[in-house]
Amino acid sequence: MRLGKRCSPGRAPAGEDGDWVLAAIVEFDAVGLRYGTGAEVLRDLDFRLGQGGFYFLTGPSGAGKTSLLKLLYLAQRATRGRIRLFGEELTGASREVLPEVRRRIGVVFQDFRLVRHLSAFDNVALPLRIAGASEQEVDGSVREMLAWVGLSDRSSARPPTLSGGEQQRVAIARAVIARPELLVADEPTGNVDAEMAMRLLHLFTALNRLGTTVVVATHDVGLISATPSAQIIRLENGTMVDPTGGLKNPPGEPRRQGRA
Repeated sequence: MRLGKRCSPGRAPAGEDGDWVLAAIVEFDAVGLRYGTGAEVLRDLDFRLGQGGFYFLTGPSGAGKTSLLKLLYLAQRATRGRIRLFGEELTGASREVLPEVRRRIGVVFQDFRLVRHLSAFDNVALPLRIAGASEQEVDGSVREMLAWVGLSDRSSARPPTLSGGEQQRVAIARAVIARPELLVADEPTGNVDAEMAMRLLHLFTALNRLGTTVVVATHDVGLISATPSAQIIRLENGTMVDPTGGLKNPPGEPRRQGRA
């Protein structure tokens, strides 16, 4: 599949030691989340995600991974703390501001969330049509994407007639079709076989090389092993486990050689 050009990941100026530092696309400061009057499910989250980085979010069931993803794609507001996305302060942002920011984020939901009465083609086309793309652009891009995920022959099928794995592939195609600046995926390969999982991972890494920041929540050791350049974020009991401090300093480009 061919993907169009994209600007290289944003970088802060080099420090005194000559290292490039990835500009932060996500910033959490002392963030906590509780549902209703219950105990906090996320506590004291302090981290930065670099623009153009690739991150795997791991941790045991119940650790708070899905809740953290909801904060990232603005489906949930933090109970306390400060969140910035794309350099914009969103902690107290009005409801009118959020839809525009959400359009810069692609989301792969664990339960797919496809529009049941629309075909696979029209589900994938939704982000492009919302963005105002012409039908000619929509047709070519969607057909290419459906071919990439192996669903060319199912383009007219509606979600109730698709298997779980097919629905997952449609959901992934919809999430990446508009090449979002931030891609958030919750167990994106949980309903596909190993071969398709690697194919989808290749799609994510291709987008990442073009500048998309990718965050994938997964228990799939194979995916993580196949992406040695990715950084691992681990949650346990609602808090970040970061023994190396690497999360607060996302990997940048290789150290530049000093001038002769």
